[in-house]
Amino acid sequence: MTLARPVISPRVRPMAWGAAALIFGAAAGLLPVPASTGLLVALVLGLAVLVEPSLGLVVMLCVAPLKVLIATEAPLALPGDVGQWAFGAAVGAWAVWRASRARTRPLPRTRVAAALLAILLGFAPSLFAAASGSAWLAEALKWIEMTVLVLIVVELGERGRWAWIAFGIVLSAALQAAIGLYEYWGGSGAPHLWIAGYTRFRAFGTFGQPNPFSAFMGLSLPLALGLAWGNARLAWNRWQAGDGRAVRWPAAAAGLYGGAGLLILGGLVASWGRGAWLGFAAALAVMVMFAPRRRAIGAGLLLGGAALLGVVWAAGLVPAGIAGRVTGTLDEFVGFRDVRGIFVTNENFSTVERLAHWQAALDMAAAHPLAGVGLGNYEAAYPGYALPRWPHALGHAHNDYLNLLAETGIIGLAAYLTGWALIVIWTVRALSLRPPVMHGLVVGLLGAWTHLAVHSVVDKLTVNNLFLHIGVMLGLLAVADRTRRCAAKGTEYGIIGSH
Repeated sequence: MTLARPVISPRVRPMAWGAAALIFGAAAGLLPVPASTGLLVALVLGLAVLVEPSLGLVVMLCVAPLKVLIATEAPLALPGDVGQWAFGAAVGAWAVWRASRARTRPLPRTRVAAALLAILLGFAPSLFAAASGSAWLAEALKWIEMTVLVLIVVELGERGRWAWIAFGIVLSAALQAAIGLYEYWGGSGAPHLWIAGYTRFRAFGTFGQPNPFSAFMGLSLPLALGLAWGNARLAWNRWQAGDGRAVRWPAAAAGLYGGAGLLILGGLVASWGRGAWLGFAAALAVMVMFAPRRRAIGAGLLLGGAALLGVVWAAGLVPAGIAGRVTGTLDEFVGFRDVRGIFVTNENFSTVERLAHWQAALDMAAAHPLAGVGLGNYEAAYPGYALPRWPHALGHAHNDYLNLLAETGIIGLAAYLTGWALIVIWTVRALSLRPPVMHGLVVGLLGAWTHLAVHSVVDKLTVNNLFLHIGVMLGLLAVADRTRRCAAKGTEYGIIGSH
């Protein structure tokens, strides 16, 4: 494959570097030290992103969770969402790279992106019922951005950069977990976040709330564990082959991902998020089942792990706070019923509030069964369906399936479920990949989809820029899917055999 010549001539590059140095020098002399230092960091980072566009995705993944923190704590009001600015910068860097290195190459194609566009097409009829067109557009843009990210990751994956992009997701989650653990041990918090007998705070990272933070931990943890497993298998294979020197890097990577996984697990526990706990428990069960090449071994490990957990639970070795949190969840949400007659107490307030929003979503769906009240319009439509004593909307139904049924009707929900069913099928098929690290990546992605499916029963996870991380994960799946299909055809997709 012949690459196009760079747009910037080699003769012009020294002049460009000189101009950049002159601009920074002038700024350093006129601006305060913190401002000039920040400018230097931004300049160096910007040049690095232009040279290596995959770095732009890593920066975006790490910056996107800062949305709420910057919006509430920044001394100066910034124009727009920092995560969206980072997304725009990542897309811009990719576009510059394409213009200079690959402008003659057609845009990548993948059926994962087609599945996302099909989901969005299923949401389209709800536009005609939407009371707020801007709310509909804002929600639709999330799916468009996820599709763009899939295409970017696929093209960069062809250059072998998928591993760095996957590392960016784990790095972002590990940084948030470290902040969350600091908050858990008393570094920050609010009275309503007291837990464990008023001795700890629920962790929330930079998300402002524990629920989206716990969702991020639960989505990212399977990926960290899957990559740790894949690198450990690669190190083992090389050690068995007698290639001692080649063991170092995969062994170090396995330790790095394993350590990050433990850190993220700590953040998940500290979030005190019941939905995230249940989601990760389901994800871990699926990963244990599908990680071994032989399903019989996976089934045996799963049964053994379930038996061990039963013994630990029966022996009372699970911390009382965690055990009470889990059993309380099962007791509260099993047997959904009309909540208008429930006596509200301090203990059941959050649960009854959530169930009231579920009931409002069902009433919306009953009134608009086919196309719903409009994508992203749950909050706008809520006053007309609010139950007594619950006049204020939470922004969404805290159940993504009911939320989509209310907003997009049967058509939209069917498109969503069909699209994700295809994504899961393609993920399972990609488990046949032989390279250990790629196989570990796919196992982690399957765990992430499992967590998303289970956690969505009690919350909505495409909030606070988390859809950007989901979009990158879908891009990684597209890389694995194309690799598998190319291997089946006997062709190469640039990364086969490298891991």
